[in-house]
Amino acid sequence: MVSYSESVDILVIGAGHAGIEAAMAAARLGCSVVLATLNLDTIGQMSCNPAVGGPAKSQLVKEVDALGGVMGLCADATYLQMKTLNSSKGPAVRALRAQSDKAAYRDFCRQLVEAEPNLKLRQTHITQLVTDPITGAFVAAVDYLDIRYNAKAIVITTGTFMNGVLWVGEKSVGGGRPGEGPSKGLTGELIRLGMTTGRLKTGTPPRLDGRTIDFSGLDAHPGDAILRHFSFLPNRPVLEQLPCHLTRTNEATHQLIRDNLHRSPMYSGKLDGCGPRYCPSIEDKVTRFADKDSHHLFIEPEGRHTHEVYLQGFSTCLPYEIQMAMVHTLPGLEKAELLRPATAVEYDYFPAYQLTPALMMKTTPGVFLAGQICGTSGYEEAACQGLMAGINAARYASGQSPFVLTRDSSYIGTLIDDLVTKEITEPYRMLTSRSEYRLLLRQDNADARLTPLGREIGLVDDDRWNHFEAKQAAIAAEIKRLDKTNFEVTDANKAQLHTLCGETVEYKMPLGQLLRRPAVGYDVLAALDVGCAEFLNANRQAAEFLETTLKYEGYIERQALTIRRLSESEKTELPLDVDYTSIQQLSNEAREQLAKLRPTTLGQASRLSGVTPADIAILQVVLKKQQLATA
Repeated sequence: MVSYSESVDILVIGAGHAGIEAAMAAARLGCSVVLATLNLDTIGQMSCNPAVGGPAKSQLVKEVDALGGVMGLCADATYLQMKTLNSSKGPAVRALRAQSDKAAYRDFCRQLVEAEPNLKLRQTHITQLVTDPITGAFVAAVDYLDIRYNAKAIVITTGTFMNGVLWVGEKSVGGGRPGEGPSKGLTGELIRLGMTTGRLKTGTPPRLDGRTIDFSGLDAHPGDAILRHFSFLPNRPVLEQLPCHLTRTNEATHQLIRDNLHRSPMYSGKLDGCGPRYCPSIEDKVTRFADKDSHHLFIEPEGRHTHEVYLQGFSTCLPYEIQMAMVHTLPGLEKAELLRPATAVEYDYFPAYQLTPALMMKTTPGVFLAGQICGTSGYEEAACQGLMAGINAARYASGQSPFVLTRDSSYIGTLIDDLVTKEITEPYRMLTSRSEYRLLLRQDNADARLTPLGREIGLVDDDRWNHFEAKQAAIAAEIKRLDKTNFEVTDANKAQLHTLCGETVEYKMPLGQLLRRPAVGYDVLAALDVGCAEFLNANRQAAEFLETTLKYEGYIERQALTIRRLSESEKTELPLDVDYTSIQQLSNEAREQLAKLRPTTLGQASRLSGVTPADIAILQVVLKKQQLATA
């Protein structure tokens, strides 16, 4: 019996990184939104490593920012350290990473959502979904107090909380993360609506008291001297940076692990969920890489106003006393005290092949899923899904067509396409290798690729748009200036150029041509030319984008040509009601995969496991016949 009810356009369940983006996007698109969470004090909580970005993940954060999302703003406002990874490698794999102040990040997220006029917060536990008996579409949700929330759409972003179980050794307790209980009821509701589920596992390392660590013999790793930020907006915060420190496992650590593997719930069979292959526990590292006699571990601060530190790379679910003994084998940590033990969490997820590319359930219109519930791992993966689900929930509520990003447009498009066309059996983590278009999808050009799209759908506000247009105009003007301004070959200029980068020039050439040389960066030009120095100082992001564009333009154009050739198959839609089982010319595996995963385009169908080029050719013929029959 309903005790009370309220009506909104969009209901978002869960206030982690996916839920925040979904709620903020829908609200900024003009919808009234309720953001419901089990605990209002943990909005934006960094449950695992308090860090944002890294390889491929920084591209996701910058794409979220370029579209008008908020994760980049949160990371910029609360960093303890900023560092560019893979800086000596090509632009496709360079990645910004921020070590974040966990408490400050959470507080900043809370302030953002509280300041949004169209958004209301509710601390509650949603247990029931209500659908229209005729159309089957979502119409309302009911919580544990029998309060009914009438809504046009719902976005479910429950992370690791759905039937979550926490493990430390042989001990287990219900929970989505340490100190917080699980979400019960929604798994059964989604199964009732036609979804199938599975179990996944993730984990987090122990937290230590930094005052009990001897840092004197450990390598310190400071942040970058030249500061970069995630958001493309100007006037980013400049904060004092704190160092991280490096320690290593050794044979004593490994022997302790080998001697106690039987006490790990992962190895004893008590924990069934599959863990992330690309972020393995220390038990997995020692077992799978038995030839390695040491593994790097980073000691990272959790905040400016706490002594608590995080031991990155030391995820485990061994018993507490074994964890403590393992920590004491590490250099500098011989007397370290554990503040919080490492834990593993096992939880329900729903493979995203059951969703459309808009992240809406195929069986129940109006129900959107995003984040770890879809089988992904990581704050950044969750945030980009939340943003897209929030946008599409708002568009669904207002009767608009879905907003879907393609693989060639973004890492976000690649991630979602992978999720909805592949069977995820382990937590999915975004990697640069997952994108066949990674030279085009760099972190430095995310705004050029996506901000116009964000503006088109109404998520990019006037301030961001005006800054974007000014930046693009400045880049275009600078490219013209570089092509018209020559490097004059004088003895002094030649000597300075050789000193700066080792290059030798014997004839006059435009600065743009000089910049195309591998050893010549924009910082080199800035030392040679006043105009370049002024441009670099005004907008380093724009200068780095310009340098990459000119230096790699041949490769970029070839990849763009490949995309144009493949675009036709990506645009060819496949009706959702195709009876693949009746197409006898298809292979048995292709019929099975196509019927199960229901791709929406011919391009998606071509990426399914077991679907061959011959099967795609057959599908094209069948589609052509159907079009002729209905013409």
